[in-house]
Amino acid sequence: MQASSPQAVSGGYSSGSADPGPGWRWRYWSIFGGQALSLIGSAMTQFVLIWWITDTTGDLGALATAGLVALLPQALLGPIGGTFADRYSRRMLMIVADTVSAVCILVLIALFASGQIALWHVYAAMFVRSAAAAFQMPASSASTAMLVPAGFLPRAAGLNQTMIGIVTIAAAPFGAFAISVMPVGMALWIDVATALIGIAPLLLFAIPQHRTPWNPSTSLWSEFREGIRIVWQSPGLLRIYALLTAVVLVVMPTFTLLPLLVKEHFGGGPVQVAVLESLGGAGMILGGLIVAAIVPKRIVRWILWGFALSCATLALTALMPPALFWLATIFWALSGTTFILGDAPFTALIQSTVPNRFQGRVLSLLNTLMGLAAPVGLLAAAPLGEAIGVRWLFVLLGGLGTLICLLAFQSPTLRKAD
Repeated sequence: MQASSPQAVSGGYSSGSADPGPGWRWRYWSIFGGQALSLIGSAMTQFVLIWWITDTTGDLGALATAGLVALLPQALLGPIGGTFADRYSRRMLMIVADTVSAVCILVLIALFASGQIALWHVYAAMFVRSAAAAFQMPASSASTAMLVPAGFLPRAAGLNQTMIGIVTIAAAPFGAFAISVMPVGMALWIDVATALIGIAPLLLFAIPQHRTPWNPSTSLWSEFREGIRIVWQSPGLLRIYALLTAVVLVVMPTFTLLPLLVKEHFGGGPVQVAVLESLGGAGMILGGLIVAAIVPKRIVRWILWGFALSCATLALTALMPPALFWLATIFWALSGTTFILGDAPFTALIQSTVPNRFQGRVLSLLNTLMGLAAPVGLLAAAPLGEAIGVRWLFVLLGGLGTLICLLAFQSPTLRKAD
């Protein structure tokens, strides 16, 4: 299959997925379950570290810096990670990435235990874990298409988003509970344990893979450009990539600055942050289940409306006065639901239409664009938030994201693709 005749969104490609063979359900659910537990540990650690930074500094700039070091390495290394995922064993990349992340946490545990922890230590750990994710994420996403039959892919995308919602629900209260009953350093041990659980199924099961034949004279960059060409020559897919990048640019800062919104506007603490994030996770679960049950047909329309409504309800979250915190949590949950209604169909679109041997690079391109957009958004949002306040920053960014998505409906290419 060549990238010479793109059509609509898919570019005329088929995924090229092979029949996963007998026992695929057991293999898929074992890996899926292990990764879910690992994600819970990682998300709980992220909650604990972000709250430690918030409580220790109370500084918007410190939180913005944390967001930068957690996102920028993944963006910069995305092209290499995606190319590696298509060239080398995706299973081994996932194992090594999870191991590196666990080692980072062990170093932080030792620093907390010795009383020598400093802010830059936390930044460094976030940096390395983000770099590991640049290899782990495209390998994991591209592996899904080889673990399940083609007809199960939309449901797998919905289930994956449901898992992320469950992770969000579990991580925040677990993190809040953990730091309320034990020192931060002790709470981090949970991440090490769940990482080992996530690695175990990968050691037991093989993952089928169509690898790109390695030519020693071919550079990593030239291989990555093949993934860029697939997106570039598919007008609909190219525009959706641009849309999602723009949305991430304007709304990603809100996820990093959420603890500050809770603390400054709503007068809450880690418990209130946990409540807000948990209900947001519940909304994501609902969105994933809806996608898994309905299996959307008009995918582009789902993507546009999902992202537009997600941005609008995000703005409404911050518009609520402190006395109506309960209503803010409802809007935050709705934002999670509608975001998944747009994101899950997009993931299924890539997995079902892009040849599997290119999926690592195509998915890493998306991660790179979002990873670069997020730090740029944070850099712009930090001084703006200082000027107008974190509450109105949320309102402004949510409204701008809504406008971008509604304007995308005017694209003839996207309307034709749907």
